[in-house]
Amino acid sequence: MNRIIIVFLLFIFLIGCNKEKNKIKLKFIDEFVLEDSLYFQNTLVGGLSGIDYDGENFYLVVDDSTNPRIIKAKIQFKKDTISKIDFLKVIQVKDSSTFLKENALDLESILYHENEEFHLVSEGLIKKGKKPSIFKVNAEGNFVSTFDIPENLKVKAKHNASFESSTKSIDKKGVWVAMEGVIKGDGEEPTFKKTNSPIRITLFNNSLKKATKQYVYMLDRVEKPKKGSVNLNGVTAILADKENSFFVLERAYQSGYGSYGNTVKLYKATIKETSTNTLNIESLESTTYIPMKKELLLNFNEIKSHLKNGIIDNIEGITYGPLLNNGNRSLLFVSDDNFQRYDKQMNQFIVLELEEKIKH
Repeated sequence: MNRIIIVFLLFIFLIGCNKEKNKIKLKFIDEFVLEDSLYFQNTLVGGLSGIDYDGENFYLVVDDSTNPRIIKAKIQFKKDTISKIDFLKVIQVKDSSTFLKENALDLESILYHENEEFHLVSEGLIKKGKKPSIFKVNAEGNFVSTFDIPENLKVKAKHNASFESSTKSIDKKGVWVAMEGVIKGDGEEPTFKKTNSPIRITLFNNSLKKATKQYVYMLDRVEKPKKGSVNLNGVTAILADKENSFFVLERAYQSGYGSYGNTVKLYKATIKETSTNTLNIESLESTTYIPMKKELLLNFNEIKSHLKNGIIDNIEGITYGPLLNNGNRSLLFVSDDNFQRYDKQMNQFIVLELEEKIKH
């Protein structure tokens, strides 16, 4: 009898070893805050809503609808920490094309491609009938091409809660784009109680210039006690980790807390075989579906003691940074200071070490 039990336990152990999982651990490395009211090439450095890295230089998109632009920068690392940031060039996103004239360019995300071409994501200006868009510009900021947007994402998108973040697919053949908030007919906005708040993450094929897949990610509820009139949560950045696997950044903001109104969490989200492709589903409220699996990796409250004045600012951008001295990958986050229109905010950069270990 004992021999049977031992054989059975050994069998279970071997099965577990064959089901290896990547165990992700994040470690705080550094924070770097730009000085206030910093100008470069006659433009104010601020509103940094997205970031990407080409292996040498970083590209930041500026959320300024009156003067949309890209900033090329060299972020200098010394002993795994940021020693300084040198700005190299400002690329104005404005030409005589019909597309750029007719669309509201409220830029929220940037993806670098070869030959300094960029995919840009704009959330539009919904309250004035300007739809969200995804388009490509060249090294001079001139319009190249655009994607066809699924009708429901255009018609049902809500103001200030439409296209917010993007990431290149692992095979480089497409672009994943995430809504910040819930579209009409899909569910409710995040509340203080248990909530049903799905957002859509859509894959756009570079060759076809249209959407080919779409999956659902479920937002958290709002956690802090209510103090002011604004209490919201949404996805502000995504980054492909592996095929069908993403880092997803949720940012809740609540007024009444001053500079401490942001709650930021980083999740791992995975498209499983059972996850529902919702591309052709008009309303999520009227159907059943299986969302992506999500797993909390880091609540930024855990690192606030390392941050200036304990402030977690309005984090809206994420990219892989350079390899660290120990060979691990780094993640670099950037905040959008909203040009300090609403409160005292910072252009804050945060570096995390990405430790990946095989768990048996």
